Amino acid sequence: MKQDSTRNTSYTVDCEDYVHVVKFNPFDSGDSCSLIAYGGNNYVVVGTCRFQEEDAEVEGMQYKTLRTFHHGIRVDAIAWSPETRLDAIPPQIRFCTAASDRKLRLFTSDLQDKNEFKTFDGHSDYINDLVFAPNEGQEIASVSDDHTCRVWDLEGNEKAHFVLRSPGMSVCWHPEEAFKLMVAEKNGTIRFYDLITQQAILSLECEQTPLMSADWCLKNSLKIGAVAGSDWLIWDITRSSYPQDKRPVHVDRARLFRWSRVNENLFATTGYPGKTTTQLLVHHLGHPQPILTGTAAVGSGLTWHRTLPLCAVGGDHKIFFWVTEM
Repeated sequence: MKQDSTRNTSYTVDCEDYVHVVKFNPFDSGDSCSLIAYGGNNYVVVGTCRFQEEDAEVEGMQYKTLRTFHHGIRVDAIAWSPETRLDAIPPQIRFCTAASDRKLRLFTSDLQDKNEFKTFDGHSDYINDLVFAPNEGQEIASVSDDHTCRVWDLEGNEKAHFVLRSPGMSVCWHPEEAFKLMVAEKNGTIRFYDLITQQAILSLECEQTPLMSADWCLKNSLKIGAVAGSDWLIWDITRSSYPQDKRPVHVDRARLFRWSRVNENLFATTGYPGKTTTQLLVHHLGHPQPILTGTAAVGSGLTWHRTLPLCAVGGDHKIFFWVTEM
């Protein structure tokens, strides 16, 4: 848990394996520590983090593994359930993964004897993203290269099915807009679906491709961000279906876009993993240049802490953490 100045990261955690995806729990789990999950080639590790930025008694960062879940196949995406509680008796950990065999797996554990998982079948191609319904956690939405977005219940039954015009890259569910789903497609279109009528109600256009990642701002539900080609793009959905702001940032194409969970003007993007390093950039809409530039050895995944301006990226046997200014 050392400060690591060579790669200008704030902190690093050593891992057993290559980290394909890393995800802070975005929901309050009733504990002062933050839950984090990361996926390797055949397992998911769930741990807790505590940082000196939130607790004066912590020196640097404290990390503790709670449990390692055998997965048996490479983990490509992880979503946390809002039903995860560390303050319940017994505690409940619930998350869902997408894997390279085109299946979703729902894990539920009490961190003692109960460790269950269910497999959801239906997608016919690679699953790029998934998310739990943010308030009750009773449904999961997933998007795939098979040109569909599907909504499942916790038994793995398909509750809704949206046909897309290109691969689905990102899917987002906003706690203030529980009956809408945002789906971003590789062809540069972002659509909002009404889950009651199961109809598309609004669409946004990048006017450039490939769109690789999009996110719905937690702090301002009118703001959408994405990366397409080598640019980041930002929309205010009340103003226009075209981006209000865009900027070229990654020479070798951009890969991921994530809004900070604490500030509606703060977001991070990553470039494609190059031969040795991936570039992480943290941007603030009030600044013309990125406010933080980091590099990680062949990084993948990007996630923000629930209450701190701190983001993490997975890499080769490591997770890298960067603390930024608000």
